[in-house]
Amino acid sequence: MDDFDIGSRLKAMRTAGNLSQRQLAEQAGVPHAQISNIEKNKISPSISTLRKVLGGMGVSMADFFEPEREDNPGPFFGRDELIDLTSRVAINAGAPESGLLVLRQIGDARLHNLQILHEVYEPGADTGETMLQHASSEGGYVVEGELALTVGDEMRILKAGEAYLFDSRQPHRFQNLSDTRTIVVSACTPPYL
Repeated sequence: MDDFDIGSRLKAMRTAGNLSQRQLAEQAGVPHAQISNIEKNKISPSISTLRKVLGGMGVSMADFFEPEREDNPGPFFGRDELIDLTSRVAINAGAPESGLLVLRQIGDARLHNLQILHEVYEPGADTGETMLQHASSEGGYVVEGELALTVGDEMRILKAGEAYLFDSRQPHRFQNLSDTRTIVVSACTPPYL
């Protein structure tokens, strides 16, 4: 996904939906200038911001990144057949010390009503100060490293071998506060990306 152009894709989808930048900004609840800056690739939106913007058009993250998908009905998937949803999408745009977060999905989440992700958090990776919230349940297992997880008012650093499970309608945030890579395998139903 190195050459995935978020700005051009957003502009094409906004235009196809007959929305002006101002209309999309109002529907998404973000500043008008933010839409313009994303479309011009002046900024890379955080996952939560991109989800908010896409929500203003009624588009899921999976649909937004659809051109990157290859159909494999399964039931088996090779390493190269995972769907890269957010590879190299900047997290906490504007913070140069932020690390990368890579999310790779197994198969067609919508078809099975279950999203299974292989997540890699480089040091400093963060889903953003704006807490995530969506109508799902999600759980995960830390395979390697440490994952700082905030759910509501609680925060805990989970180490390899530890896990989580919660109602995703609660505000939540994922961070790698360590100086080593963190790997997580997670599941969410219904799918939200």
